[in-house]
Parts: sequence; structure tokens; C-alpha cells
Amino acid sequence: MTVKHRAAIDELVSYTPGRTPTGGRPQVKLSSNEMPYGPLPHVVRALAEAGTTLNRYPDFHRIELTAALARRHDVDPAQVVVDNGSGALLQVLASVIAGPGDEILYAWRAFESYPIVTTVAGAASVRVPLDDGYAHDLPAMADAVTDRTRMVIVCNPNNPTGTVVSAADLEHLLDAVPDDVLVVLDEAYHDFVTDPRSADGLDLVRRRPNIAVLRTFSKAYGLAGLRVGYCVTRPETAALIRKSIVGFSVSTLAQAGALASLTPEAGVELKERVAHVIAERTRVADHLTALGVRIVPSQANFIFMPMPDGPARAAAFEERGVILRAYGTDGLRMTVGTAEENDLFLRIAADVLPRG
Repeated sequence: MTVKHRAAIDELVSYTPGRTPTGGRPQVKLSSNEMPYGPLPHVVRALAEAGTTLNRYPDFHRIELTAALARRHDVDPAQVVVDNGSGALLQVLASVIAGPGDEILYAWRAFESYPIVTTVAGAASVRVPLDDGYAHDLPAMADAVTDRTRMVIVCNPNNPTGTVVSAADLEHLLDAVPDDVLVVLDEAYHDFVTDPRSADGLDLVRRRPNIAVLRTFSKAYGLAGLRVGYCVTRPETAALIRKSIVGFSVSTLAQAGALASLTPEAGVELKERVAHVIAERTRVADHLTALGVRIVPSQANFIFMPMPDGPARAAAFEERGVILRAYGTDGLRMTVGTAEENDLFLRIAADVLPRG
């Protein structure tokens, strides 16, 4: 006997996280797009200090962190909303913006939470296939906008393929979207982008009335275990989000860790770590290409390899101590790790990955 519920939930495919090491044998986890390094020392000290206050509730309004993010991005604090990860903000946005009879439009394949938040909001998904280069097909997305469209999501860089949309191409899509339809720019991997053509959502927020930018401390900042992300948008849209988020959802530790990550002291080492990931991304990509393995050029902290038998290849890697993420018949994704972890991946890749 199951309690009465919305039938659409039965059709949901649950989010599948990257596998974590299990059993007694050592395994390298390159499946979840995490930063390969622990929190910065400056952040660890801030967390230890904040730990002495855990008998008190966290700041409900995240005032100090919101103000710091507003200064960082040169926006009004009224434009910033902090919550329990950018995924939580996406869930709130979908529920606030769309409902039964409405549509949420996004590229596919992209972040697996998009169909989930759409269905939970009661809206219908409109999936636009990626183009031949595994990037957003923005003209096709523009053509898919209807009078039922309430929200458009652009993942930039796209997860799991690592491709970006150019500023010029995104402007064309925005011109086709009515000003009262929200365009969400999911920029979780923005810190790893080196392509100067890539769009920057914060620039668009200042010029367009219907943009919401999502960013996170889980990736480049190495705070995935704390769960803290933020949205930058127009004050009116931010007010809608604040009305709908769960109270006290950002813990004292999460706020302290994120705030410490924004200091100049932390910023210097953070840039060095990001630069290392970018350099390793290039090295791994070049090595795979030299092996004859087909890859998608990436602007994120991972590399996608199209192949029809990703699960079987992932199983072969796991047998030899490296956990990757398979996407059915679409392909295989590896997260860029430390140099040593990447070397192990490449040694196995030479034996088990297909060529061409």
C-alpha cells in the first residue's frame, strides 16, 4: 500500500550520484566532479572556530555571507540569495516559476537534476538535444520556446560534456525569450573556464531583466560537503526565492566556510588550485587524444568521452581501482584529480578505452 501521491513522481528517474569507494581495497574516486584537495587551511580554521557555536541556530538570513558575495560581484545584496547548494536554489526556482500546464526548457543531456526539479514543480520538461559537438543547440532551444515556457535553463559549462555557450550565441537565445520568462544560467563550473568567448551570467544580470545565475562553493572552492550555493538575479526575483526557501537551511559551518573562502588570504591559494586543475585537464585531454580516444573539449573540471558502452568501460576501470561516471550509451565522464590520480587513470585508459 502506497499513500496517494502525484502519478508523475512514479515516472521520475532518481538522481544518480557518482559512486564512492566501497569495500576494503583502495580506489580513486573520479566520479563526482569534486575538487581533489581538501578545504583551504584558512577555511579549516574558520570552521573550527564556528564549531564552538553549534548550540545556536545559523543566521537565518545569511546576512554576512550575502553581503560578502554582493561585494565580490559588485551587486546589491538584495540581488543575492544563499541556500543549501545551487541545486536547492534550482528546485526553489522551478517551484516558484512553473507549475501544472507550464514548461521548463533545457538542453539534454545536461545536469540530471533538471528533469527532477521540473517534475516536482508539476511542470513539463522540454528537452532539446545537444548539437553534434555536445554543446547546447541554442537556435533549436529558441525555436522550442512557446507561450507555455516559464523557465529556460542553460548549463554553462555543461555537465556532463564540459562545453560552453558563447556570449554572442546566448544573446541570440535571450532575444528570442520573452522578458517575463526566467532564464537560469547554471554556472557551477564557471571558475574553470578559460575560453574568452564563454558567456558570463553576471554581466547579463546587469543588462537583462529575466536572468538568474547559479553558482556554488562545492566545486572550485572544495566545499562540496558543506552544501552552500547562491543565486544572483534581479531583486524582485530574489524576493520570490527568499519567500520559498526552507528556514535555517544553510548551516553555521557552511556559512563560515564560504565566508572564509572569499577572503584575500584564501583567494590566492584557491587560484593556484584551480590553475592546477586546468593544467591537468589539458594534460589528460592531450594524452587521451594521443591515445586515439575520442573526447569532448572541456571547460570544466572533468572530461567527457562519448562511447556507447560507458557502463562496461566504467566497470573495467573500477576493477583496477578508479571510479568514473557512466552515462548509459552516451559516454563516460572522468573528474580531473591530482596528478597521481590522473596518471593512474591514464595508465588504465591505455588498456580499456576504445580508440577513434
